[in-house]
Amino acid sequence: MEKVKQYIEENKSRFLEELFELIRIPSISSLSDHKDDMVRTAEKYKEHFLKAGCDKSEVMRTAGNPVVYAEKIIDKSLPTVLVYAHYDVMPVDPLDLWTSPPFEPEIRDGKIYARGADDDKGQGFMHVKAFEALVENDKLPVNVKFMIEGEEEIGSVNLGPFCDEHKDLLKADIILVSDTGMIAEDIPAITTGLRGLAYWQVEVTGPNRDLHSGLFGGAVANPINVLAKMIAHMTDENNKVVMPGFYDDVLEASDKERELLNMAPFDKEEYKKALDVEELDGETGYTTIERTGIRPSFDVCGIWGGYTGEGAKTVLPSKAYAKISSRLVPNQNHEKIAKMFEEYFVSIAPKSVKVKVESLHGGQAYVCPIDLPAYKAAEKALEKLYKRTPVPVRSGGSIPIISTFEEKLGTKSLLMGFGLESDAIHSPNENYPLNNFYSGIEAITNFYQFFAEEMK
Repeated sequence: MEKVKQYIEENKSRFLEELFELIRIPSISSLSDHKDDMVRTAEKYKEHFLKAGCDKSEVMRTAGNPVVYAEKIIDKSLPTVLVYAHYDVMPVDPLDLWTSPPFEPEIRDGKIYARGADDDKGQGFMHVKAFEALVENDKLPVNVKFMIEGEEEIGSVNLGPFCDEHKDLLKADIILVSDTGMIAEDIPAITTGLRGLAYWQVEVTGPNRDLHSGLFGGAVANPINVLAKMIAHMTDENNKVVMPGFYDDVLEASDKERELLNMAPFDKEEYKKALDVEELDGETGYTTIERTGIRPSFDVCGIWGGYTGEGAKTVLPSKAYAKISSRLVPNQNHEKIAKMFEEYFVSIAPKSVKVKVESLHGGQAYVCPIDLPAYKAAEKALEKLYKRTPVPVRSGGSIPIISTFEEKLGTKSLLMGFGLESDAIHSPNENYPLNNFYSGIEAITNFYQFFAEEMK
């Protein structure tokens, strides 16, 4: 493995430039104007897989953006790892908050700044380079398959059907994913749980046209005012969701589980300082770590309506809109919650407005057992690199497709990520430390060696 490590060291600059080539393609899945960019990115991944040593690599069609599949089967009797990642990225708005252009990667203070630098081009590309380093040095000990999709940021709506259609092709002993994070740059973690997600767009309609706020204000319902009141009604003074039945299926963590969860290093004051807030907020009776790991949440992700341009326009708008999400925990069914919210939100609306609720996407929560051979292999791989045992954590985020993999393919996923909270994923100035990029490559090569041993 020293030769593998040396290979990584000697090829660092090339690895980085190849990553930059991927980042420069603005593969924003939520914007239809970037449809061609999705195909360009998929084709670029296909090219990289073939150069890295895959025997087969192809861009496969779906009803939406294509999936890139690649494989190297060295011996059918050996264990198989299926690597999952996504090549789509989030929109870059607000653009004026970026220090450098989002699709022109720039290195500052030892970090790559660009959209997708961490989520998930940086983390996904580590797997391509780790695979290459092992193949080039004849050290690949297991079969490897890759599945890179282009719709993770919009709910992976077409990957479930893709899995149904290609079950045999995707057979594996474990699915390896790097789309999560570490506690700190020197404190590795393995994500053992993900929250689920339900996401809606709501539309509140009042009068049939925009009205003069002087002539009609006070006599006709203002949809923005009504929407704000309805949203405020969704949680109580303890930040609990008031929707009947919302907590019925929540899998409550035991006192022991909560104790272990709170053993993870966490500095509340540093956390507040990093976010520039005076106080934290959340469900009463739970710590910050618990609120983001084992408790569901309810948030408005966007709200708009009326006049928002420069200067004043005295208008009473016809419509108001909001995008709303709820993070879910194990046993909460996202489809059930989606329907529940739709019925409840319509029921609390006054007769002065009409309400339309559209469910955009969702996914189930996921829990990974820590006794899996893959978990033990990841633990050893990270311990070898960082000289400390990785911390098992429950992530507040969602990767909806992970639970779908278990349902469709019957395969567990191992979440070994290298991102940091400070990486600003989904935000302006997204970044990824160079050290994490290179360390991630080495850790992944270690994982394959230990996984082969654990599976004997």
